[in-house]
Amino acid sequence: MTDVTLLPGQILTYRVIGGVLDFYLFMGPSPENVVQQYLELIGRPVMPPYWALGFHLSKWDYGNLTVMRDVVESMRANDMPHDVQYADIDYMDEQKSFTVDPINYVGLGEFIDDVHAHGQRFIIILDHTIAKMETYEPYTRGHELDVFIKYNSDTNEELIGRMWPPGDNVFPDYMHESGINWWTEQCHQFHNTSLDFDALWVDMNEPSNMIDGSVNGCGEDRWNRPPYLPKLYKVFSGTLYEETLCMDSDHHGSTHYNVHSLYGHSHAKATHRALEKIFPDKRSFVLTRSNFPSTSRYAGHWLGDNKSQWVHMRWSVIGMIEFGLFGFPFIGADICGFIDDTTEEMCQRWMQLGAFYPFARNHNARDAIPQHPTVFSETMTNVSRDILLHRYTLIPFLYTLFYEANTQGSTVVRSLMHEFPSNVEALHVEEQFLWGPSLLITPVMREADVTVRGYFPDVRWYSYYSGEELPEYERGTWVTLSAPLDFIPVHVRGGYILPTQEPANTTVYSRRNPLGLIVALNDEQRAAGNLYWDDGESRDPVDNGAYSLLEFTVNQRRLSMSVIRDSYVPPDNLAFSLIKVFGLDSAPSSIEVDSVTLSADSYTFDADLKVLIIEDQTLAMLEDHIISWNN
Repeated sequence: MTDVTLLPGQILTYRVIGGVLDFYLFMGPSPENVVQQYLELIGRPVMPPYWALGFHLSKWDYGNLTVMRDVVESMRANDMPHDVQYADIDYMDEQKSFTVDPINYVGLGEFIDDVHAHGQRFIIILDHTIAKMETYEPYTRGHELDVFIKYNSDTNEELIGRMWPPGDNVFPDYMHESGINWWTEQCHQFHNTSLDFDALWVDMNEPSNMIDGSVNGCGEDRWNRPPYLPKLYKVFSGTLYEETLCMDSDHHGSTHYNVHSLYGHSHAKATHRALEKIFPDKRSFVLTRSNFPSTSRYAGHWLGDNKSQWVHMRWSVIGMIEFGLFGFPFIGADICGFIDDTTEEMCQRWMQLGAFYPFARNHNARDAIPQHPTVFSETMTNVSRDILLHRYTLIPFLYTLFYEANTQGSTVVRSLMHEFPSNVEALHVEEQFLWGPSLLITPVMREADVTVRGYFPDVRWYSYYSGEELPEYERGTWVTLSAPLDFIPVHVRGGYILPTQEPANTTVYSRRNPLGLIVALNDEQRAAGNLYWDDGESRDPVDNGAYSLLEFTVNQRRLSMSVIRDSYVPPDNLAFSLIKVFGLDSAPSSIEVDSVTLSADSYTFDADLKVLIIEDQTLAMLEDHIISWNN
């Protein structure tokens, strides 16, 4: 047991009652370097499938399949981007994992087929416990294989708690090979015989228990009642097993006290292995509530049961940045809040913010009003559609950031501190965040506000939407930005090139559309960027070398598009069609693309904004190209 307290003056105080303390120091020098070094030690995050970067929609307790179907069809009817639909525990028969409600969700398998036919994916939830019922095959099979945690090491009696479904439940030992194999078997069998799901969401795996310890209580020993308790436990219960397992329960040779914090990690890892068996050639993904250092090698994470409150919206930015530091790039909060009723204004603002969560899912609780984006006014629907289409436009850039996280340990979402570590003011920014080094999001997160203050370090910044440059006198200052209800400020940092793609309502279709580039020039009229591309779903594309990599640079009024690797050839003859250049120092007198001078109707230059737009090109993705402009 360790109690760690952060004190003023950069002091950490450790209170321990035993064990071995291992300390690792990561010297940076930058915060981004520290994260990269940390992940080199614990393992870098898994590469998500491309479709996982689309918009996800969920609700605990639609009530029945008809309501779920109506929601999905409403999204389609309103042309709303929507890649992934979820089923929470209400799809189950009496909330038992590996079952389907035969009344309220009859026809769920056929509905999933329809979801797939529209280029969408379907994810189901599985909880960590198993109902103790002699007529329930997952229990009888697990009992036969001896996979459940024991009450203690002195007895062969299974520890019994209370969870979903109501009543007696047992707890699989996901750290033991027999437990992992049993879980894999159950997931594989359920996929092949019942529901053709695409990924798995595992929940409640802290592990949660709706009673303290077990139905038999817990022993009075040094594991359950150690000689010292951290302050948090003293405040709430005075025990370590409040709403979880007895600390002396037995995990095939180790007490729960020793492995409690690893339970969710082991559950996620076992689920990752199960999906490898179900999809041997394809990437799926695991979404887990509980985690531990290195869980991101196997799963993504959401920030848990938040509330529909403005302050929770603000906390989500901090939580997302923190989990980036922990090595979890696939991270987000439940958009519009999970618990309690949202309002249309709050949900609209949260949809704008959530469009820039790496993991973008709208999800809410059973007793809360529906909050999918088409349930509100036409204005709300239009605003949600518009910002999600911007997200889909930027997914090639986001996917490239995930490639860098997977191969280098870089953060996807990061604070300004990561990019400007010597800027003292940047250390205090907690309501803005970056995608990678170059896309700055400044969300509105307070009720009724139509302006928002953001800090802009002393480099060039451009509006993502128009290319309008932030005035030079506002660089290095806090700026009040106009942000009416239908608008979220997003800026591109000078010196970077962002790959884009014409959006569609699912990634299946957007991946077939023309590509583009946003070129944001710095003070020296230079910029650089790259694009990672694979088929979006093959397993281990980087390790197998089945990918392509492009590099973009601007120097001396010349944009070079270079193919660094061409080991994956897209099937749709992908090409770059639209090039936007922000921050030109003067109007071009002529433009050449691959040594061919463009006609005047092929491009436009806005002298006020200093934005050059080159349209209707067909620049093959896997060929080198040079675009140059002259005075």
